[in-house]
Amino acid sequence: MLNNTLLIARREYIERVRTKGFVITTLLIPALMAGGMFFSVLKTRNSKSASHIAVIAQDADLALDIQNELEHGKDSAMKVDVISPPSPETRKTVVDETVDKQIDGFLWIDTATSTPKITYTAVNHADIATKDTISGAMRRVFMRQGLKHRGLDSVDIKTMMEPVEVETDTIKNGEISKSDTMTAFFGAYVLFFLMYMAVMLHGMNVARSIIEEKTSRVFEVMLATVRPEEMMMGKLFGVGAVGLTQIGIWVAAAILLSSQAIVSAVGAGSVQVHFSAPQIAAFIGYFVLGFLLYSGIAAAIGAMVNSEQELQQFNLVIAMPLAVCMFVLGPVISNPSSTFSRVMSLIPTCTPLLMYLRISISTVAWYDIAGSIVLMLLAIWVVMWFTARVYRVGILMYGKRPNLPEILRWLKYS
Repeated sequence: MLNNTLLIARREYIERVRTKGFVITTLLIPALMAGGMFFSVLKTRNSKSASHIAVIAQDADLALDIQNELEHGKDSAMKVDVISPPSPETRKTVVDETVDKQIDGFLWIDTATSTPKITYTAVNHADIATKDTISGAMRRVFMRQGLKHRGLDSVDIKTMMEPVEVETDTIKNGEISKSDTMTAFFGAYVLFFLMYMAVMLHGMNVARSIIEEKTSRVFEVMLATVRPEEMMMGKLFGVGAVGLTQIGIWVAAAILLSSQAIVSAVGAGSVQVHFSAPQIAAFIGYFVLGFLLYSGIAAAIGAMVNSEQELQQFNLVIAMPLAVCMFVLGPVISNPSSTFSRVMSLIPTCTPLLMYLRISISTVAWYDIAGSIVLMLLAIWVVMWFTARVYRVGILMYGKRPNLPEILRWLKYS
């Protein structure tokens, strides 16, 4: 039995790695990762607002302080015209300039009351970046003005308003060590999405492979020498090996793209991803478990349907449990040790993604990991038991898709 299974697995593996689809997909994902990294760098470099606005205020010192903050601030590279004091025609003038797109908008500051009234007017209502930049600049300017009125000198004010850098440490195995929170987060995030795509892609590939051979009647010939269970396991092992090969290439590409040399060459700065050995080991282990679970479900679906069109109707069976993981991603990342995160990561359909994520970003109790593996193995056994009985009957069924009572009858066949 094992020899036949390995022969089928070898055939599945060789056939798939030689296809154009495998080559294109394998190269496309690293290309998208590289593009995403370079886009992040480009966006970071050009994220400063560069709008051209006018500042109108009765207080000339306040207007000049705002101009300096917006033109030379850390998060701003705007061009600012100062109008102080405003005349009766000023509002009409700046409105006309905004409409004619000579300026992007104007900031009107009324200090006649105890609480200044600040209004920013622009044609582009979707320019949230400029509004946020102005809001932050105004907060810093009014803080400086308030500190000056309390008698502090410029040097003390500058020192007080300097940003504070916070270093992060982590506790692993009872030891405190230096860590980079963003680096660890991005590493976990990259592998999370790689696993999401790989489990879904290769799980459905099992179903497509069964449909291809079912429609070509290849099964009828193969069943003369091998058992249905051998064929099913051979397909799972073969496609799973393809998945591991592809993931190995993707992870190697991710490590290469995040290497210090390339990061420095593109000026990415903090855009760097780090993968630890335990993280990669957990990723591979949970990928194998996730693949066996979802590919087992896909194999049962492939045996029941007769065409790619029918298969598309069952995509949600695999897509929805994986989509649930995406929906709860935020709460799990923000508090990986909460009861909610622990329960969700122990649900077998969510375990491969969420338990791996918890292991990557926090310290997870050994009994949580052991429990997740036991529950996954139990779920895989149930799915494989169900799939084996559906598979050995379904692969020889053609024409109308079976209904639920028929599938239940298949389970009773010895």
